[in-house]
Amino acid sequence: MKGRDALYSTPLAEQLPFRFDASVADVFQDMISRSVPGYGLTLQMLAVAARRFAQPGSTCVDLGCSLAASTLAMRHHVPEGVHLLGVDSSPDMIGRARALVAQDRACAPIELRCADILDVSLPPTSLAALNFTLQFVPREKRAGLLARIAQAMLPGGALVLSEKLAFDDPAEQSLLTELHHAFKAQQGYSALEIAQKRNAIENVLVPESLQLHRQRLLDAGFSRVIVWLQCLNFVSLLAIR
Repeated sequence: MKGRDALYSTPLAEQLPFRFDASVADVFQDMISRSVPGYGLTLQMLAVAARRFAQPGSTCVDLGCSLAASTLAMRHHVPEGVHLLGVDSSPDMIGRARALVAQDRACAPIELRCADILDVSLPPTSLAALNFTLQFVPREKRAGLLARIAQAMLPGGALVLSEKLAFDDPAEQSLLTELHHAFKAQQGYSALEIAQKRNAIENVLVPESLQLHRQRLLDAGFSRVIVWLQCLNFVSLLAIR
């Protein structure tokens, strides 16, 4: 479950778009921890959010759950009577997530569902996580998804939205991209790996500005939007219903 990410370590004859297939699922835990600065702290803060916002008798939802790291982070800190729902469209991710959940000893029930998050019906929710997921959703469908989450959210509930950011200032964008690549190099990725991964994910992961994320959340029906964690060009927002 914890394979080393070396998917882009040798020159590729053909550069295919990034996909959440079996090869990625095998190394995803290593990939995201070495690629996203602050990822571990994001999970720790999600556990803090579970203590604060999860309401007995409600559901905590992890949309784009991948290997269920966010689901499990919430599971260990929710009150009794909370149900957890993790949704991901990748069968490979869901299969490995089920194995990881089976190894976990916490008691709160978890349902893992292989489905498109744009199609899933959301139960009454007190805490939702969209951790580095919205950036893979087509831009024209992002507002509708956030509106559905807000509609399902109980009063006083919260959404944790974590995303890679784009910046309007070209100099700021260039510097933070450079620093992000330096971070990845410090984590052991070669220049070839960084370049090939960047080419694969271009036009698949489409980042947006902090201002656009904030306004879209407010338009969806959330009353407050707070930046509670940022490292380089990665941010986590707390949106309160």
